[in-house]
Amino acid sequence: MKCPFCGDTDNKVIDSRLSKDGNVIRRRRECLACERRFTTYEHIEEIPVMIVKKDGRREVFNRNKVRSGLQKACEKRDISINVIEDMIDNLERDLRETGEKEIQSRVIGEKLMNRLHKLDDIAYVRFASVYREFKDVNDFMEELKTLLSSNQ
Repeated sequence: MKCPFCGDTDNKVIDSRLSKDGNVIRRRRECLACERRFTTYEHIEEIPVMIVKKDGRREVFNRNKVRSGLQKACEKRDISINVIEDMIDNLERDLRETGEKEIQSRVIGEKLMNRLHKLDDIAYVRFASVYREFKDVNDFMEELKTLLSSNQ
C-alpha cells in the first residue's frame, strides 16, 4: 500500500476492524518512512450480475431500479422501507448464490412477485400489472381470479 503523504510503500498495519455488516475491513496503517498514519478499506471484489432483458439487452443489476418498482407497488400499503430493503437484500443474495453471471429478468420478476404475494395481495397485483404488462381490465380480472383461488 502506498503512503498518501510521501508515496513510500513500506508501512505496517496498526489496527484492523471488521465493519458492522462484515463486508469491509478497515485498516489503520503507519508509514515506516514518514511515520504518518492513514486508513485503508478492503472490500470483496464482486463480479457484477448482468440482467438479460426481454428484448435481449443486458444491463448490470441495479438495486435502485428494483427498489423503485417495489416502492411503487407498496405505495400507501402498510409495508415499511425496511421490509422492502430486506426483500432486495435477499434477492441480491439469491442472485449471487446462483453463481451465474447473467440472469434473465423474468427470474427476478418472478422471485419478487412470489415474495410480494406472501407479503401483500394489493402490492402483488400492482407489481404484476406492470411486470406482466396487463393490457386491459380483463388481464387484471384473470390475475385477481388466480389470486383469490390461491388464497382459499
